[in-house]
Amino acid sequence: MRTVSFDELPSLAGQEIGVSEWVLIDQERVNKFADATGDHQWIHVNIERAAREMPDGKTIAHGFLTLSLIPMLSAQIMRVTGVSRGINYGLNKVRFTNAVQVGSRVRGRQKLISVEARGDATQLSSEFAIEIEGQKRPACIAETIGLIYR
Repeated sequence: MRTVSFDELPSLAGQEIGVSEWVLIDQERVNKFADATGDHQWIHVNIERAAREMPDGKTIAHGFLTLSLIPMLSAQIMRVTGVSRGINYGLNKVRFTNAVQVGSRVRGRQKLISVEARGDATQLSSEFAIEIEGQKRPACIAETIGLIYR
C-alpha cells in the first residue's frame, strides 16, 4: 500500500501507483453476484454445463463482477491522507479483454492519469487493469474517475 498526502497527488500524475494483492474468484462470489444482479447466465453459474460446453470446462466471472472489484483493489494500492471522503464519479472507458475463470486469482494495477481541481473536489482519473494470474492479457482495463474532498 502506498500512502500519499493530498498535496502530493499532482506530482504522481502519469505514474504507475502500484498493484494490489491477489484475490481468488471462487464460485460462491460469482453466485452471490448473480443473485445481486439477476444475471444467472449459465456460463457463470452452471458448473455442470460449463464442464461440458465451455472451452476449458469452467464457469467464468461476470465482466461487471470483475469491474466491481476496482474499489476493493484500489484501496489496497493507495491511501491518500488529508481526505474527508471520496466518491466514484464514473468511467470513461471499459474493456473486458479476457475471461476470468472461476478458481483464478486477479489483482489490480493502477496508473494515475490526471489530478484536476473540480470546484471543492479534486478529480482523479486512473487507468486500472485487472490482471489474471498466469495470463498475459488482463481481464479488464478501465479508465476510472473519482472525486476526493479535503
